[in-house]
Amino acid sequence: MISQFFVLSQRGDSIVFRDYRGDVPKGSAEIFFRKVKFWKEDGGEEAPPVFNVDGVNYFHVKVVGLLFVATSRTNLSPSLVLELLQRIARVIKDYLGVLNEDSLRKNFVLVYELLDEVVDFGYVQTTSTEILKSYIFNEPIMIDAGRLPPLGPAAMFMQGSKRMPGTAITKSVVANEPGGRKREEIFVDIIEKISITFSSSGYILTSEIDGTIQMKSYLTGNPEIKLALNEDLGIGRAGGRSGYGN
Repeated sequence: MISQFFVLSQRGDSIVFRDYRGDVPKGSAEIFFRKVKFWKEDGGEEAPPVFNVDGVNYFHVKVVGLLFVATSRTNLSPSLVLELLQRIARVIKDYLGVLNEDSLRKNFVLVYELLDEVVDFGYVQTTSTEILKSYIFNEPIMIDAGRLPPLGPAAMFMQGSKRMPGTAITKSVVANEPGGRKREEIFVDIIEKISITFSSSGYILTSEIDGTIQMKSYLTGNPEIKLALNEDLGIGRAGGRSGYGN
């Protein structure tokens, strides 16, 4: 599991920062960049892709001049985390069409939405662009072609003076439904916490589940919303089986 993920510019500016577990100091980005910078100045060589500072493991890869970094306090497989960083960069590029500092800053809402779907509490969920298209519907903000660095003809597609959307958008994610109707979205997060107390012999003394449903609505007006729960949901007991309202 990873604790944090962040993207730094060549100057050390933090462009994207996501703290998943809260067990690593908030200043880890500054600590990392200072270590990488002095590493090269002292030894004349690039910092290794994995190193440890004060009990925190730092994993990083460089993509188009940007530093993609993950931190963890646990003993993770370096190749696994480095591959994850490469895939995150690839997913972001699929959605933005081109990967650079300007595109990340202008599309930070979309990038954070992607990160929340790719990693949950430090655990990888999916890095497949095809699967993510089922959950991500926002479109990227177009970047002026004149401000893009020379990435080569294969790195981007041009149409007039604007960049074409990324591959994840052009395939199936659209802003409007057939017939010209505008799609309206609502995002729902279900957060559950389980607390259990065991006796010295291993028996459960108390158990409690605390759940919340957080919703972010982009709907216009006051539409009626129906919330459906799984038919297997049981509250209490009735005749040896779970039942509602008991």
